[in-house]
Amino acid sequence: MISKNGSEIPLGLGMALIQNTEAFFRFSKLDAASQQRVIDGAKGIDSAGQMRSYVSGIAGLD
Repeated sequence: MISKNGSEIPLGLGMALIQNTEAFFRFSKLDAASQQRVIDGAKGIDSAGQMRSYVSGIAGLD
């Protein structure tokens, strides 16, 4: 999966977004800079539970 600015979305983030359709649609509506902030924030997450929690918080970004 590729973001608006051409960055590849990390696998864990992509999987969590696919499992949370509301967060997926909200992420897709973010501008390129906001998407990159989400991607950068996800890079330090190392567990599935933390990633799901992080993705659930995307709703508050727009």
